[in-house]
Amino acid sequence: MIPQSFKHIVSNVENAGFFQTLAMIIFILFFIVMVYVVINRPKKYYSEEENAPLEKDDDENEIL
Repeated sequence: MIPQSFKHIVSNVENAGFFQTLAMIIFILFFIVMVYVVINRPKKYYSEEENAPLEKDDDENEIL
């Protein structure tokens, strides 16, 4: 029998609530760590990327 939805698959597993809670905690921790890493990088780390859309590529003329 093929389950019709993800809900049926998860509801048949023992400790399903535990796994759902664990997955949410891991996601939240990952998100918080990523925000922390981005905020604590020095501003000069992003200096090249902040002007990238405004710079004209040298390769653009060669391709055309």
